[in-house]
Amino acid sequence: MERGNVLVIGNSGVGKSTLIHAVLGERTKTTMTRELLVREPLEDQKEEIRFRMIDTIGFEPSWNGTHKAIQAVQKWSAQNIKEGREDSQISVIWFCVDGTSKRLFEKTIANLSKATSIWSSVPILVVITKSYSVPEREENRKMVYDAFIAQKRLTKNLRGVIPVVADTFVLNENAFAAPEGIEDLVEITNSLLPEGIKAAKEDIESFKLNRKRTLAQGVVAAAAATGVVVGAVPVPVPDAAILVPTEMAMITAIARVYGIKKDDQSSEFFMTILGAGTVSMAAKTALNTLKAIPGVNLGAAVLNAIVAGSIVAALGEGSIFIFEQIYLGKKTFEDVDWVTKIIESKLSGQFVEKVNQVMEMVADKTDNKAIGKAIWDLFIKDMP
Repeated sequence: MERGNVLVIGNSGVGKSTLIHAVLGERTKTTMTRELLVREPLEDQKEEIRFRMIDTIGFEPSWNGTHKAIQAVQKWSAQNIKEGREDSQISVIWFCVDGTSKRLFEKTIANLSKATSIWSSVPILVVITKSYSVPEREENRKMVYDAFIAQKRLTKNLRGVIPVVADTFVLNENAFAAPEGIEDLVEITNSLLPEGIKAAKEDIESFKLNRKRTLAQGVVAAAAATGVVVGAVPVPVPDAAILVPTEMAMITAIARVYGIKKDDQSSEFFMTILGAGTVSMAAKTALNTLKAIPGVNLGAAVLNAIVAGSIVAALGEGSIFIFEQIYLGKKTFEDVDWVTKIIESKLSGQFVEKVNQVMEMVADKTDNKAIGKAIWDLFIKDMP
């Protein structure tokens, strides 16, 4: 079976290192990488323990300390994905909670959610460390489940709450709490690895897709800003093809973000997208159907700038969706009719409504920067 990685996370002082030593023993192969410790089982342990362990910085009481811990996990995860180190994907998360504490604060759960946001589908096991009191274990389990209810993403990933005693704890000269729960923790973790490895791969693909979308949105924002500048010149947008170079450059750049190179086949496809959003027809529709907004009196140059930037943004929005579908293998370059329908839908009645909203937003600030910001908010920022 493919080996997985367990992320061990929790507040500072909760006993993460003691827990790891209890699982792997004192002798482990340890590697320091980007502020996190990667601990591997020895050769004679690998049949029983099928995972590496990633030891994280503990959440500190201070804001700076907590922020540093969250950033360390996020950066480590993102960097490994960007470098293609899929052997470092997180398969299971151990969230360590101090069993001697009577409360689990919502803020602590929120910190866990932030730190592991990339691994949004990976199974979580809550490990109650220092679980010395047997009668209090059910109370601790309830504490955990109650705290997790508010975090929907984490609740759906929660696979169990396991009390452990990682090291012998001396109560007095006649009584002590012996180590327990470690074998159960290893067994349950091993059983979750197939699910976790599959979930991690899906999370990696989701991360990559979101990253590409963010980059593509940046391309559209830059192109829309150029469209605003070009549209503001004293040439009627409906009668000119002055946006075509900007739009083609945008389409080509978005395609590149999704790993699609410009060649004979793709060039024809790019032209289909551009042709479906013909500047003259879209602009005429927009200008002919714009509603009069009480109290708003915009000059022709400002109106042209708004329409031009909005057309580029709408075309970019459609292009991102189209290239994502090709990247995901759901569509091909042969699906021309579908492309035309997507672009036409982006320049339909809803487009005119958004242009009207942009006009309202820039009524008292008609500079290009304000227009670009309004277009970003309405067309680009929250595009699906």
